Amino acid sequence: MAGSKDKLVIIGDGETAQLAYSYFTADTDYEVAGFSAEAKYMRSQRLFGLPVIPFEGVERTFNPETHWAFVAVSYTQLNRLRSRLYLTAKQKGYRLCTYISPHAYVDKDAEIGENCFILEKAAIQRGAKIGDNVTMWTGSTVGHRSKIGSNCFIAIHVAISGFCEVGENCFLGVNSCTANNIKIGADCVLGAGAVVIGDTMQGGVYAGNPAKALPDKDTAVFVSGKEIL
Repeated sequence: MAGSKDKLVIIGDGETAQLAYSYFTADTDYEVAGFSAEAKYMRSQRLFGLPVIPFEGVERTFNPETHWAFVAVSYTQLNRLRSRLYLTAKQKGYRLCTYISPHAYVDKDAEIGENCFILEKAAIQRGAKIGDNVTMWTGSTVGHRSKIGSNCFIAIHVAISGFCEVGENCFLGVNSCTANNIKIGADCVLGAGAVVIGDTMQGGVYAGNPAKALPDKDTAVFVSGKEIL
């Protein structure tokens, strides 16, 4: 993790940002200095007694040379919002940190990118690779040799078996699972409890056991829906 004097600005001021504050404060040596959100979406000017700064000029308050950043946003717009803020923070010169719960299992041969959020009881097995800006919620597993693309959101108790590939920007719902050697196309949504036993097409929404693609009209909530977490 970080040194004892490393300061952190959390990008976001919603529920995910508040969860990130709790985890970083309890489990790491980062000192959260404040929060930031785009001006038109700011909910308040203070959070946990700390300032919330408009993202448009956050670097003037929290210098990227002395502060790390963490983008704490859920799967809004099928992860596009978190991805955009992550890339903008990098353009502003911030180093993006990753949170890994001390109660998660990460094999020594696994690889994890930056700005990832790996919560308690998650398991990342031997040879697995996690891209940048990936959220992996409580109790989920990425099996051996599997690869998760950047900007994905893996919900609670998702089971990704061995030798799988998950494309970028995917959302994997609660209790969804895959068989071995499955390829999930980029921009896919797996509904809660979906059991995937075959490869999926890019941009599809899948539900059921076995999982089947849903009509396009049923996908809009995942692309334009309000942030929940």
